[in-house]
Amino acid sequence: MTSPSTTHLVLIPSYNTGAKLFETVRAARRHWTPVWVVVDGSTDGTGEELRRLAERDPGLRVLALPTNAGKGAAVLHGLREAERQGFTHALTMDADGQHPADLIPRFQAISQAHPDALVLGKPVFDDAAPRLRVGGRKISNWWADLETLWTGIGDSLFGFRVYPIAPLRAVMEGNRWMRRFDFDPEASVRLCWRGLRPINVPAPVRYFKPEEGGVSHFNYVRDNALLTWMHVRLMLGFIARLPWLALRRLRSSPR
Repeated sequence: MTSPSTTHLVLIPSYNTGAKLFETVRAARRHWTPVWVVVDGSTDGTGEELRRLAERDPGLRVLALPTNAGKGAAVLHGLREAERQGFTHALTMDADGQHPADLIPRFQAISQAHPDALVLGKPVFDDAAPRLRVGGRKISNWWADLETLWTGIGDSLFGFRVYPIAPLRAVMEGNRWMRRFDFDPEASVRLCWRGLRPINVPAPVRYFKPEEGGVSHFNYVRDNALLTWMHVRLMLGFIARLPWLALRRLRSSPR
């Protein structure tokens, strides 16, 4: 894309992603302008190289956090700056090359046509996807469905999605959580609570092996414990909101 958007940007949080980050950024830049990267306290030298790239590319901007604060914290840092610059929507994508950059224009176009919606990628897995990860996300998705009374979140964990900036920033600044791996599922649930309609769009996801440059910071024990605590919090919020959510669900049901 050669004409820069003044409303929609691509936001990529990154922590020690190595060479895959540059592949991701170049792919994103082929399809969209502007692209922002938030370097989340990386120590692998990628931040310095990105800044050199940005000096030659006005469509690329690099923000940095001094220490690793987590994916959600990096996204929030980018959202605040984007809103100050007048942007209204942000497409988030992972820095490790798993998300399909060629679908950026389609997702952004859907968001532009439905600016009050939450455009969610619904992953299409190939044979390389770890079975434990694929199976485990079904549990989180079931809880997200329950917590929103089956509003229509196709996948709560997939981070390739377009957010309206103002409501997401308000949700994040209204609580102390959503700063790490719990960001994506909690954001989708809380935004649905606020009345944003989810639009699900299929998107292929690719898992890279270490020998292919794949990088994963997912820790099964730590991050599953984080997700468990997140769903405890969300269930408490769901119970408090249940009468209102049920009424809204009845009103929106086809007759």
